[in-house]
Amino acid sequence: MKRPELLLPVANLLVSGCAHRQIARHVGCAPSTVTRLSVRLGLHAKRFLDLSTTRLAEIDEPIVFDHFETFVRSQQERLGIATPVGQRSWYVYALRGAGHLRLKGRSQKKPALKSDPKPMLPGAMIDSTLRTLEHLLRRAPRGLDLISDDHPAYRAAVRRLAPRRLVRHTAFANPGRSPGHKGTLAHARNRALFAVDLLHKLLRHSQAHHRRETIAFGRRRASVLGRAALFAVWRNMIKLVSERRPTRRTPAMRLGLTSRPWTWAEVFARRLFVRRIAGIKA
Repeated sequence: MKRPELLLPVANLLVSGCAHRQIARHVGCAPSTVTRLSVRLGLHAKRFLDLSTTRLAEIDEPIVFDHFETFVRSQQERLGIATPVGQRSWYVYALRGAGHLRLKGRSQKKPALKSDPKPMLPGAMIDSTLRTLEHLLRRAPRGLDLISDDHPAYRAAVRRLAPRRLVRHTAFANPGRSPGHKGTLAHARNRALFAVDLLHKLLRHSQAHHRRETIAFGRRRASVLGRAALFAVWRNMIKLVSERRPTRRTPAMRLGLTSRPWTWAEVFARRLFVRRIAGIKA
């Protein structure tokens, strides 16, 4: 923290589509400084997001759920991020990662990742879905209304939960790419999953390492998840639900967590320590 004045500008630029070198040129520091600050900001954002969810009295809206697919290091290693979003409030309740390799195509072989000794679990998406649902059920004593697409991992995770009646799952089939598959079913799916689809579009638009064709890949899964948490905090507390409509409301205001839009200075007003906050696991 030799340059504490860079904390807020770097946080703002990280959710504005800039890569680390571009941010370093803009604020006048080394790219490694931006990288270290992004790790610090990501850890704070993850704790802030979990703390905000624990402040909710109860989750009383349907949860739209899907995994956001991105890459780490290269297009050979994929990372799925579980993103539960409130259907009415558009509030991002949590983020959980699920790492898995991309092995599609004959020419792509499984790469040797010496820097990552942890093996890729075949049920990573089921595990991240389970952890997300268990986290949300702590704030939904009367059960949870879950809306998702028809991915088999989601159905398997709901079946493993006990008791099953706590999660009321509604799945919508993803329409095919051919013109014959588009119609009433596709419109129903898009209307039901609009909140999470919009979040994924904003993630691709607002963070350089999530774009389809990029050389700004994230280098570590924890760093990618940290920057996603920073984006989620910005989406929940600072960004308005609609920047074209005159109503100045954020998703947190819709839930009653705040009475006005926050600023980055308020988000980083004090440090958050896991051992000092009840309800957050390290």
